[in-house]
Amino acid sequence: MKSLLTDQIFADDIPARTLLGLGPRDEDVGDLRQLQLAPLRGKGSLRLWMGLGMALVAALTMVLRVPVAIAGAWFAVALLFSLWSYRAFASLAIGELKLSGLPEYRLCHRHAFYSAMLWSSTFWLQGVPTLDHVLSIWTIALLMMLTLAMIAHSMPMICILYIAPVSLSAAVALVRAGAPQLAAVALVAALLLCTSCIRFAKTHVRFRRAEETLHEKNETVSLLLREFEETSADWLWQTDNARRLVHVSPRLAYALGASAEGLEGVPLLQALSGDAWETGQFPRSLHDIAERMKRRESFSNLIVPVTIGGKPRWWELSASPRLDETGKFLGFRGVGSDVTEQRASAEQIAKMARFDNLTGLPNRLHLNEELARALKHANDAKSRCALLMIDLDRFKAVNDTLGHPVGDKLLAQVAARLKSMMDRGMTCGRLGGDEFAVVLQDVPSALDAEDLAQRIIAAVSRPYVVDNHQLFVGASIGFAIGPQDGATVETLTRNADLALYKSKDKGGNLVAAYVASLHAQAEERRVMEQELRGALDRGEFEMYYQPVVTAADGTLNGFEGLIRWNNQKLGNVSPGRFIPLAEDSRLISPIGEWVLRTACHEAMRWPSNLKVAVNVSAEQLTDPAFASVVVSALAQSGLPPERLEIEVTESVFLRDGGGAAQLLDQLISLGIRLSLDDFGTGYSSLGYLRKTQFSTIKVDRSFVVGAAKGSIESIAIIRAVVALADSLGMSTTAEGAETEVEVDTLRALGCSNIQGYYYGRPMPASDVLTLFRRPDSLDTEAA
Repeated sequence: MKSLLTDQIFADDIPARTLLGLGPRDEDVGDLRQLQLAPLRGKGSLRLWMGLGMALVAALTMVLRVPVAIAGAWFAVALLFSLWSYRAFASLAIGELKLSGLPEYRLCHRHAFYSAMLWSSTFWLQGVPTLDHVLSIWTIALLMMLTLAMIAHSMPMICILYIAPVSLSAAVALVRAGAPQLAAVALVAALLLCTSCIRFAKTHVRFRRAEETLHEKNETVSLLLREFEETSADWLWQTDNARRLVHVSPRLAYALGASAEGLEGVPLLQALSGDAWETGQFPRSLHDIAERMKRRESFSNLIVPVTIGGKPRWWELSASPRLDETGKFLGFRGVGSDVTEQRASAEQIAKMARFDNLTGLPNRLHLNEELARALKHANDAKSRCALLMIDLDRFKAVNDTLGHPVGDKLLAQVAARLKSMMDRGMTCGRLGGDEFAVVLQDVPSALDAEDLAQRIIAAVSRPYVVDNHQLFVGASIGFAIGPQDGATVETLTRNADLALYKSKDKGGNLVAAYVASLHAQAEERRVMEQELRGALDRGEFEMYYQPVVTAADGTLNGFEGLIRWNNQKLGNVSPGRFIPLAEDSRLISPIGEWVLRTACHEAMRWPSNLKVAVNVSAEQLTDPAFASVVVSALAQSGLPPERLEIEVTESVFLRDGGGAAQLLDQLISLGIRLSLDDFGTGYSSLGYLRKTQFSTIKVDRSFVVGAAKGSIESIAIIRAVVALADSLGMSTTAEGAETEVEVDTLRALGCSNIQGYYYGRPMPASDVLTLFRRPDSLDTEAA
């Protein structure tokens, strides 16, 4: 039973009978009585003067209704009682937790009852009372009750022993004075006051118990801290109010490379700064600690550099100010640890997050930070900065043909060349893939940025040797000047990217500066792409066909199919504008399939000796389903495979690691003819002709025009192409013949077929059908 009662005392819900002292005599209440007595400690003088003052006021009030002798006698008794009570309690150890407190507790109850009897007598000494006099005495008594409840709120039995008799006496006096309603009010007020005292007592005990628990926890924490200092790799440190080390632990002394005795009384900053203490050249973090300690502020996880035995180290320090019970500042207490290894790892991780692993150059994040600093400096100094966006030309061909390992080594060599060109105020980085960027500070003019861009193109375009392969790449560069072309990182980057796109659009290996009109071009491109996505569904495409004739006699032997686009918003759009866009936006495959099926269907309406040539992009040949599309188009139209000619350019082989060549071999095996377009203008390699059985090689118009003008180089190239085709069993088709001189030149050089305006412009399918009703039309037009 004792254990159960003790647990209840320590719990939140303390039994009221235990608080009132009405439990069994052998009830174990622990230190409950002393907790209840604690608020009375040091309140003796207050109780004395309060009792004397109220007694004097009550006596003066009684004089109006009772003889002076009786009132004086009552006051004398009250005075003696107050003095006796004061002396009785002055010698007692009230609220001492080491004692049981039971005698003091019972003494308080007796004195409360005696005081109640004394104050109750004020209502009986006046005979038959008047209402005014009773209310005056009741007001004084009520004030005494409230004051007692505030002072002895932790001891509800004291309050009850005083409040109950006094309130009952007052109620009887009020009834005798003819105010039973006020008597009832007096009793209710007394009941509420007693109930409140019990609730206040419970709250007080719980609060004091929480304080004790917190005190015990603080002692436990102190014990754990001592154990931590003895067993942990970290250490504790402590200073006095002058920021000098005190109670130096052996672990801290070992970390500082000195003895504990030698560090006692040494300023903390002096111990941390080492040789810098004499010069005063402290690291910023030590200044931060000094300021916080000066302001007596807590700090946590501050990283500071220290030098131990001539070697730099990094420490992490945390501390809080120490205060005594009165709030006086005693110094700081904290913990420290050596985080040199962790910091080195963190710096390595930070470097990996800000630098490209392959090239070692700053990455996009780092470049954005550099560009932000360059823009800020340009704004502050009223100067200029620049951003150069660099994209490698023909790099994808290297990746696709030789593999990514070779491509990575090539990127590393490109990065090395770029880095060697950087001077003060220049930062070069890799944005990703084959894209690089250069941030320039203090650029005098756009011409200086353009000059650097030209030098970068020249340097990047020099040949490379990677794994015994001689490689060639170029570079396209777009640049923007800040802050005039963009006041923020995002704006300047977007505008430099628009300039880069302009450079790529012009064929690459060029420098393009940002101009405001590029936004309009970008918007035009966006609108064109949006319209292009619905062009097939709206039926806006149409096929045109240009005649191809035999060079010797001008006999028609086929047509090349050419797509045309007429849009309601954009009007007639040139293939040179929308075909590259279709390739970039992945729309070329459905458009190319439509071209193939339409050309095959319309060719079936021509004479059976005429073939149709269809251009196929590299994007289409990367689709494994392209062969099945061709077979389906032939089957649905009924066109024999030998009447279909597929035209490809050399870029097909540069962009694919062998898949396109295999697909073309499948088409050849079906009987489809294969033509190599624009031979000699791109990255010509005789290996393509050896690996793939082309039926025709097409000569570009630039050589045709040059040969007609007597250009020795153009004539030599055409002759070489014709000789090469003849030796391999292929025919040649010269494109772009527009004059009789050009036609005669091509015949003289031995070209097999000729195509150009001289024999006919591209025409819709309906016009092609009219040619077959006039078989001599081409000869007449040529004449």
